[in-house]
Amino acid sequence: MFAPVNRGVARNEFADIALSERLVAKLRDLCDRIRAGLEAVPARGLQHTLVLAGGSASDRTQGAEFLASSLGLAVYRIDLGQVVSKYIGETEKDLERLFGEAERAGAVLLFDEADALLGKRSEAKDRHDRYANIEVSYLLQRIEAYAGLVILATNSTCDSDTSDDGVAKRRTHVIHFDPG
Repeated sequence: MFAPVNRGVARNEFADIALSERLVAKLRDLCDRIRAGLEAVPARGLQHTLVLAGGSASDRTQGAEFLASSLGLAVYRIDLGQVVSKYIGETEKDLERLFGEAERAGAVLLFDEADALLGKRSEAKDRHDRYANIEVSYLLQRIEAYAGLVILATNSTCDSDTSDDGVAKRRTHVIHFDPG
């Protein structure tokens, strides 16, 4: 269902990551803002939803890993394909278990390849569409209630024409990675 990404390897310097200087500066700034917010309101937790858009999957994973490590947190990489069930109600149960465990661990949740989640929900033409939309709605509600950092990694540009309004309302930061 999920796998720890940073396997206990601490990265203590932004120089440890092989990303452009512009992107490193954005990550450094975001890390400082998250840390300041956590110090200001520690009881609420991080409560940030970050979208890492574009670039390569390894760059996005490396950026997520570095942010989490800089904040002293583990990263749980979520494979939505392993969470979504064909049985009604099972997806929500799996998500609840996943979020519960992540909350107990204080982990960052990385939804890698979250393109399907970020895209606009379809019009419900049959019961399958309705259930799919219910699952996405539940996931978005759970992301909003999560007291930690949630990272949605996508290949898309994450613009307003293609993004789901529910995701757009919940994301607190978007970082666009360099192409390639």
